[in-house]
Amino acid sequence: MTKFTVHTTDTAPDRSRPLLEGIKKAFGFVPNLYAVFAESPAALQGALAMAEAFSASTLSPAEQQLVALAVSEANDCQFCVAAHSTIAKRIAKADPALVAATLARKPLSDPRLDALVTFTRRMVEQRGFVGDTDVAAFLEAGYSKAQVIEVLLGVGMKTFNNYVDHIAHVPLNDQFKAEAWQPKRNVA
Repeated sequence: MTKFTVHTTDTAPDRSRPLLEGIKKAFGFVPNLYAVFAESPAALQGALAMAEAFSASTLSPAEQQLVALAVSEANDCQFCVAAHSTIAKRIAKADPALVAATLARKPLSDPRLDALVTFTRRMVEQRGFVGDTDVAAFLEAGYSKAQVIEVLLGVGMKTFNNYVDHIAHVPLNDQFKAEAWQPKRNVA
């Protein structure tokens, strides 16, 4: 197995160092996934830009976290499920029952949020080839066409993150260990 470095500001390439410093300032620590991205300053910069754009979407912080969880669960990403479960509950103040239902693939108690998670999961599993009925159901739940595109932004962002985790086997930060999660499917 190829080992990837979980960089610090001391070990990261020069162009990644100020980005890692900014992350530490914003979060109080550097999530290990970003520390692995630091191997490529361009990848770290791109990941941060996508995260910033997604956070500026019209989806609420809790909705953004449910999108991130639905994508990460569908992609079997242990790191991102733990990270976003933590962020959803502690920062976005999402109902823990919604987080649990999303991860268990059970209907969410809120029909609008259930439509969001269902649409997101279909988008991942169908690789973007969702049918008109999927889009219509999402819109009928009260979401907009702009939010269709914003969900796609979240799917793209999280798929990139998930795939880096799959390749690098990123260790969980202590801050995320309480939400450790194991995929239901066998992963390499």
